[in-house]
Order: sequence, then C-alpha cells, then structure tokens
Amino acid sequence: MTTSAVKAPNHADRSTADAPGPVPPPGRWRNPGFGFLAIFALAVVAVSGALISNAVLMLALKAAEIDPANGTTVLSIAVGVGSIASLVAAPVIGRFSDRTVSRLGRRRPYLVAGSLLLALGAVLTVTATSTMGLTLAFVATSVGAVAALSACSAIIPDQYQPSRRGTPSAVIGLGSPIGALLGLFLAQSVEPNLTAMVLLPAGLAVVATLALAFIMKDRLLGRGDRPHFARKDFFGTFWVNPRKNPSYAWVWWSRFLIFFGIASVNAYQAFYLIMSLHIAPETVGSSIFLSSLIGTGSSMLFAPFAVKFSNKVGRRKPFVIAAAMIFASGLVLVALAPSFTAFLLAVAVIGLGQGVYLAVDFALVTQVLPNPEHTAKDLGIMNLANSLPTSIVPAIAPALLALGASAANPQNFTSLFGAGAVAGLIGALLILPIRKVK
Repeated sequence: MTTSAVKAPNHADRSTADAPGPVPPPGRWRNPGFGFLAIFALAVVAVSGALISNAVLMLALKAAEIDPANGTTVLSIAVGVGSIASLVAAPVIGRFSDRTVSRLGRRRPYLVAGSLLLALGAVLTVTATSTMGLTLAFVATSVGAVAALSACSAIIPDQYQPSRRGTPSAVIGLGSPIGALLGLFLAQSVEPNLTAMVLLPAGLAVVATLALAFIMKDRLLGRGDRPHFARKDFFGTFWVNPRKNPSYAWVWWSRFLIFFGIASVNAYQAFYLIMSLHIAPETVGSSIFLSSLIGTGSSMLFAPFAVKFSNKVGRRKPFVIAAAMIFASGLVLVALAPSFTAFLLAVAVIGLGQGVYLAVDFALVTQVLPNPEHTAKDLGIMNLANSLPTSIVPAIAPALLALGASAANPQNFTSLFGAGAVAGLIGALLILPIRKVK
C-alpha cells in the first residue's frame, strides 16, 4: 500500500475553466488495499442490485398485484415519484456529506442512513396495498440507495490518488449491471414468493453497506476545514456552472442521454417480455435473470480489458464514444427483436457497450470534477444524469408506447426502445467536445 505525501494546495482561486489536473484532499490519500476494495465492491453491487432488481422486476409484479388492469400506470407513478426523490436527494446528500463534521467521519453516516432506508423500503414494498403505498416504498428505497452510493462514489476521490482510481471507478461503473444480475439471481431463486424476492436482495445490501461503514477509515473533517456555505450557495447545491466547467457539462449531458436509453429498457423489460414476447408472468423473473446474466457476462468479458487498455494509453474518450455507439446499436436490435432468442442476442450487444461505457466513464467523471472541496456534491449533480431519466422515461413512456399502437399491438415497445437508441447515439457524440480529458 502506498500513500501520497502531497498536501492540498491553496484553493482560493477556482475561476479558471477546466483547470487541469486533479487536486488531492487535505491530508494524504490512503489508497486502501484489496480487502477494503472487496467490501467496497460488495456494497456497491449489493445496493445497486437491491435497487435495480426492485425497479426492474419486483415493482412491476407488485404493481400488477395491486391493480391488474392498470399495472403499467401504477409502475409509472411509483418509479416516477421515486426517481424525483432521487433527483433531489443526490446533490443535497452530497452537499451535507461534504460538510459533515462528525466523529463517524464524512461518508460513514450516509452509509448507515442508506442501509436503514433500504430496509424500510423493502418492508414497505412487501406490505404495500395501494399505489401510494408502493410509491412511498420506492421513495425510501431510492433515497436509501442514493445515500449509500453517493458515499461510495465520494470514497474514490477521498481515498485513492488519481493513478489508482481505475479499479474502484470500474467497480462504481459496473456496479449497476453486476448488481442487477446479483439482485435478480437472488429474486428468481425464491420466485414466486414476492416477499422473499424483495427482502433477500435488500437484506444483502443492508449487511454489505454496514460492513463497509464498519471497516472504512473515514476522513474526519474539522470545523475549520468545513467548506463555506451561505444562503446564496443553496442553489449551487443543484448547479455547476457549465460556462466555467464545460467538460463537466458535456459529460453530464452525455450520461443523461445514455441513461435515458438504459432506463427505457430497465423500467419496462418485464412488461415487454410478457406483452410482446409472450413470456408467462409466473416465469418472467427467470427470463429477466437470464437476460441479465447474458448482458452482464458480455460486460464483464470486455470491460476489464477496456479499463486496463484505457489506463495504459491514458485515454478515455475513444472508449466511451465507441461503447455508447455499441450500446445504442443494441437498443435498435431490442426494438426489432422478433423472439426471445433475438432479444437475448440484442441484450449481449447492449451489455458489451454498457459495460465498457460504465467502467471507463466514471474514471472520466472524476477527472472533470470542478471543486475538490465539493466532491460529493458535484458527484451528486453528476448522478442526476443517471437518475433523472428514470423519472422522465415513465412520464413520456405512455405516449411513446401509444405511437402506432393497435388492437393486435396495444403497447408499441419498438417506439420506446427506438427513442432510447437515438438518445444513446447523441450521447456518444457529446463526448467529442470535451477538452479536459483525452
């Protein structure tokens, strides 16, 4: 294990747009070893798994149980409101985390709070009997996941020097597809017991997050080192000036469009398989698990090589652009899939593009953060690009699903997935103007 002896420089002047090079936090980077990284990875994967498996599968099944005739509407409301809660929570939690003066540290309190909210969300999901009840459950789950993952994301620039951020950044990036696979595996292993399907992934997330909180050597923030905050800074909680930080802005919009495509598949995959490919509702969990297995396997096959090669050549942009275009091509194939087999082939293409994109892109993100004192807050705003599409897609999905709909095809999933593909292609192009990172 090595540490950097470089002390934080004076940050009095940060007005220069896209100032080159990362700035270390006060004190030294700990650069924790493999044991910490393993628990860190488990926490990220487990929290992502609890959130995504719930959103992709269990919420849809619970929505259909609450209102069989209007399950898609119930799902849209629950996911939409929960996603709006995430939008507000991400930068707010980040801002509070950056300024937390506590014996527990800056990030540990939010790991603990996140685990408690995940547990509450799971219980509320199981007991929900109405649209409002399911919506409240997903709000708790979403905010809990935001708290835990915001803390995990901030741990990387807190704990690792820039040259050693590749692997933990890949963990953050690949946490979603690997977590989805793990969560769906746990859920389908106890199918059709919906209570167990909800509680098992959530329980693992709670245990893993608390384990990370226990072993982490969190940096303590002295009151004199607390970042300045005045009333005029409140709206800065939700804002990074794109004129002063253009690279950050381009990355934000690129991620937003890529995650729009991801959300178009994730939120409606269960209904697509049931309505368009005629998968039985009783076995749709196994079908989604199989597709996740193929997609994640494709991600894991290529992403590690992409990360290693990206680190070696010192370039991020070409990998991110190529991965985004592959991902968009996979969405086109999903939109045109005539059978479950064709759908699985399309998922493999999506997995390839998504895995490389998520693995490399977060390392790019850490290199465009504008202010070392507001790491968690700025990462929280960046995470809005991930979560905002999950509220926008449910809001516009009914209109997209209605385009060209007929009695034989009452839900036009081709239109929905096609819109996601277009968004992905535009997202790839928005990487080109970035100047701060090669």
